[in-house]
Amino acid sequence: MADAWVKLWPRVTLAHGGGGLETHELVERLIVSLVPEGLRRVEGGWGLDVLDDAAILPLGGGRYLAVTVDSYTVKPHFFPGGDIGRLAASGTINDLLMVGARPLAALDSIVVEEGFPTGDLKRIVESMVATLREAGVALVGGDFKVAPRGEVDGIIITMAGVGVVEGEPILDTGVRPGDKIVVSGFLGDHGAAILSARHRLAGGARVESDARPLTDLMLPLLDRFRPFIHAAGDPTRGGLAMLLNDWARKNRVVIVVDESRVPVRDEVRAYAELLGIDPLALASEGVAVLAVDPAVADEVVEAMRSLGYESAEVVGEVREPPASVLSSTVPANLSSGGFRVLEPPSGELVPRIC
Repeated sequence: MADAWVKLWPRVTLAHGGGGLETHELVERLIVSLVPEGLRRVEGGWGLDVLDDAAILPLGGGRYLAVTVDSYTVKPHFFPGGDIGRLAASGTINDLLMVGARPLAALDSIVVEEGFPTGDLKRIVESMVATLREAGVALVGGDFKVAPRGEVDGIIITMAGVGVVEGEPILDTGVRPGDKIVVSGFLGDHGAAILSARHRLAGGARVESDARPLTDLMLPLLDRFRPFIHAAGDPTRGGLAMLLNDWARKNRVVIVVDESRVPVRDEVRAYAELLGIDPLALASEGVAVLAVDPAVADEVVEAMRSLGYESAEVVGEVREPPASVLSSTVPANLSSGGFRVLEPPSGELVPRIC
């Protein structure tokens, strides 16, 4: 599988890092395929076999250790509503929360280019530490390197996080027919903020990134609704479109989305339309997407709103695929009537966004 993929793609492209279809293919066909099945997880846990937001390692006694790692290469490093430091801390914390873990600690590895302004580095580290403090997560270690001028575009931050799961973890493979799809707030804010800064879009209201840790949302929801939350994810690279397509593929189901109920700011829609991008493929860095038991879907939404996430909404449902429809698809019910298939994003949508 890996050799055939290399022949098809003799060079890595920006699209392979965009979080869409090309990223999925590279990870599955080039990286995962080279790892023997016996090394893809620890016995009693989950890892490359499910490719969730974090790996799960058994601790015994019905407890698990959740471990996640991610690299952040966003450009520009400072953007409306945040910076690469806040983004790295938020993304790490949120990946732990999405598997049902209580985040405990993080480690960082920072590589900067020779000549990078030390004042900017100070601002970024201060922002990262402030975000970890906001979520009650300790920074327990790390590494720092400098690359020669021209070999790194400014700064790259890699951050690992660990947390503890009490009881069964929440995995993307738990989506069931009948589940309702709930989002906690406006989608695409981060992607639109990066695009507006990168392209210097003028006019209209300013869009700010939603980068934030979701501990204030997810920990109360886990305490109250854990048995009813069948899957959870944060729609980062590839946005809601990629997340729901992953869920549909992993669970061999159809997920139907009502676009009229998906919360997207008018400014975000305008930016997306201007640049020819589906707003549902834009990244969010402070939004949770849950697949929940239909019996508690409305209660989950009300709980989200009571916690300050006032735009929370039920936006779709999971169905068994009818004989005439392929599984692993995400039809979107258009506000103008009819349906479209919400395709997984492909191509250089918004590279280097997180």
